[in-house]
Amino acid sequence: MPSSSVRPKCYATAVLVIALQCSAQLFAQDVRFKPVAKDIVKARLGKYAGKDNQRQITLKQMFAETGCDDQHLSEQTVKGSKLPNVICTLPGSSPGRRVIIVGAHFDHVDAGDGVVDNWSGASLLPSLYEAVKSTPRKHTYIFIGFTDEERGEVGSRFYARQMTKEDIDSTDAMVNLDSLGLGPAEVWASHSDKQLVAAFGYVSHFLNIPVGAVNVEKVGSTDSVQFSDRKIASITVHSLTQEKWNEHILHSSNDKISAIQLNDYYQTYRLLSAYLAFLDAADNIGAAKSR
Repeated sequence: MPSSSVRPKCYATAVLVIALQCSAQLFAQDVRFKPVAKDIVKARLGKYAGKDNQRQITLKQMFAETGCDDQHLSEQTVKGSKLPNVICTLPGSSPGRRVIIVGAHFDHVDAGDGVVDNWSGASLLPSLYEAVKSTPRKHTYIFIGFTDEERGEVGSRFYARQMTKEDIDSTDAMVNLDSLGLGPAEVWASHSDKQLVAAFGYVSHFLNIPVGAVNVEKVGSTDSVQFSDRKIASITVHSLTQEKWNEHILHSSNDKISAIQLNDYYQTYRLLSAYLAFLDAADNIGAAKSR
């Protein structure tokens, strides 16, 4: 598939200002990304079979197939879990290593197949890696498949707590994917950095891909909370609306691949690909960090 590009209308020192105030003449740099075909995204979504240990193996294999080699593909042993976090790193060129973390948990509960929650997020990570690796990046992207989110965000908690002060200072954003594909993308606005939310809305507007803001406090927590607690600007993207919640899909026998709306899922993938490229192009994204 040919490369796609987003041309932001402007640039300023904060992402919120980019999205809401500036004019098209102030920023002419292309934000480039190369999404994989829908059939590939669909095929990876379909590899949900097996218990969590098999999903961990499958996720690592998919990263390897996309070109994430042994030097950049690793497993992080997690205290309190039988399974590791799966980590694929795409190095960037910024002095001092500016970082964008992209995460999704691969574990699931026993009820249902756990396709929505959360193979829909985990299986998208290799495809997002492919979308952004096509162009040299300033930021280093760290794609993480988290273990044991369903047991209290064990994997993300461990990862975040192991981060040094230098790691935290160098991380400009954490993008969390949880339960995608029930419909168009939604943002957990009350638990996301406002400037990252504004940038997400801006990119969605430019691509003409609908996005809503649905808060899901009553549903539970998610992996981004561990990073927000360490003062890292975070955003959670999901697809759960009140209507979908009423269908009792999550944590039930209804969580199966037939619940996924493939067109919405693929559009969410395209949007996230553009968003990650947009964040890389925003040189001063660190100014948007939650402090």
